[in-house]
Amino acid sequence: MDSITHIALGACMGEAFAGKKLGKKAMMWGAIAQSAPDIDFLASFWMDTTSNLLAHRGFTHSILFCALLTPFLALIADRLEKRHNISLRHWMIFFGGVILAHIFFDAFNNYGVGWFEPFSQNRISFNVLYVADPLFSMGPVIAFVFLVIRRTDWKNRRRIALLALSMCVVYLCYALTNKALITRYVKANLSAQELNYSRFITTPAPFQNWLWYIVAGNDEGYHIGYRSVFDRPDNITFTYFPRNDSLLTEELDHESLHKLKRFSQEYYTIEQRENSLLFNDLRFGQVMGWDDPHGKFVFHYYLQSPEDNLLVVQRGRFTGWNKKTIPTFIRRVRGI
Repeated sequence: MDSITHIALGACMGEAFAGKKLGKKAMMWGAIAQSAPDIDFLASFWMDTTSNLLAHRGFTHSILFCALLTPFLALIADRLEKRHNISLRHWMIFFGGVILAHIFFDAFNNYGVGWFEPFSQNRISFNVLYVADPLFSMGPVIAFVFLVIRRTDWKNRRRIALLALSMCVVYLCYALTNKALITRYVKANLSAQELNYSRFITTPAPFQNWLWYIVAGNDEGYHIGYRSVFDRPDNITFTYFPRNDSLLTEELDHESLHKLKRFSQEYYTIEQRENSLLFNDLRFGQVMGWDDPHGKFVFHYYLQSPEDNLLVVQRGRFTGWNKKTIPTFIRRVRGI
């Protein structure tokens, strides 16, 4: 989730927990706790790009980090808010729940989170929500703004906070339903087209939950396509991208490449572009791939010039988006 959504979610949880006792300070405590796991952004100031990719949503998004941070925040809040008669146990439950909510919701994006670090390097990624989904964020963000403006003695504050949180849960259930429908259809379609694959993912295209991006393949290469929940029951058109491991020479077999492979969870291709080799992480989609099946991948890393990789995850995501192409995207979301 984006930072604004996390802050709004935390504020609503804080209001629901102790708004009557703490006033708007309850929203502040919730926002702090909900934002705390994203302290890993500090790693970017001293880590190289590939190390930072693995540090982000790593240990600070683990269950162990939650267990360590919860009593720390609870003790601080208990000390500062002693006159409000909230027990340390209730502070522990509150902060533990808010931090767990952060790492729980982040796992529904395609980046992946390290729930079990440092004991396991496996990343959890359910690929259900796009990282910035306005329909998911709308409820808590509107409620947050509303609660900031309204007086603390307004009797419906807790009701508004709970309604906003309920909207997130309902939308997540709706997204899970879309995911199940798309996954079932994709499996059947891959079988009907006799396409070989050992792994595949389905994940939403930007800013919505109706058009889904599909990657299916193996160590030889990947088939990529798009499917809307509103599409008629026709075959999915796939475009094949060979993995091209043969392009990797011994001089490129360095630590950064191994980190990229681990981060990509094997969903990658190697591409020769002009005079450089690119490592494409396929999970993050293409630049307008629903319109151009051979569009560039938004995550690409220049293997032979690491200094050009300050931004890799969403490189060129909105290249070509304008008042003419946006209607094309909307039409594709509505189905063919």
